[in-house]
Amino acid sequence: MNPQFLESPVRIPRQMDAPVLHLLGGPRVVHLGRWLDVPEGSKRLLAFVALNGGRVERRHAAGTLWPAGEDQRAAGNLRSALWRLKAAGIDLLDSDKCSLWVREHTVIDLYVLYGWAGRLIAGTPTSEDLSALKWRTDALDLLPGWYDDWVLLERERVRQRLLHALEALSRELARAGRHAEAVESALVAVAAEPLRESAQRALIEAHLAEGNLVEAMRTYAAYRGLTRRELGVGPGMELSALMDRACKSLTYSSSS
Repeated sequence: MNPQFLESPVRIPRQMDAPVLHLLGGPRVVHLGRWLDVPEGSKRLLAFVALNGGRVERRHAAGTLWPAGEDQRAAGNLRSALWRLKAAGIDLLDSDKCSLWVREHTVIDLYVLYGWAGRLIAGTPTSEDLSALKWRTDALDLLPGWYDDWVLLERERVRQRLLHALEALSRELARAGRHAEAVESALVAVAAEPLRESAQRALIEAHLAEGNLVEAMRTYAAYRGLTRRELGVGPGMELSALMDRACKSLTYSSSS
């Protein structure tokens, strides 16, 4: 793979000599400016440890990743996977007789994303957070093509966290007067989940913040049609009330 097509969708903080594990669109490893090929037999082990808080028991990892067969065989597979990582120059995991853990100072892109999303959702973003996400949402897919239960659960968590963060990002950008970016952020959330009312509300609020009532009305009408076709109901009361207030405000301004 050409590294130029593997740019991370989140901005990774620069740390001297720190290896970076990419789980979004991965798994891939970057160290000292070089992309390192993760051996096929070791990818799941590396990802499993990283997704489980960076530390797991050896027996739990072996039993989950190699459930068929005896415990001794699973333990042997685990040792082989560790050996392949070290042979490939990927020294990201440490271990003892009981546990495996991600080495200190390793940067994991998923947790960088979680930190970014957490600050936005909490309403405490930095100025860098408002432009930290790159709009390659396809690359935000966690471990694409993997369908293990432990991956599916975390993938849904990523999706929910990202959608909440995009909605919060849209509102922060609107408050900062960056209306085009606010609309774009909300559009990404809407495209990911068209029936999600909070995403549609963020988009409508972004249009209204820019003074584009017609765009807001068009978005609302399209969403109302979608919910009636797909769910047999209209938009919720909160979104309807938002549009009512916006229309009344326009009527009042026109009559003044």
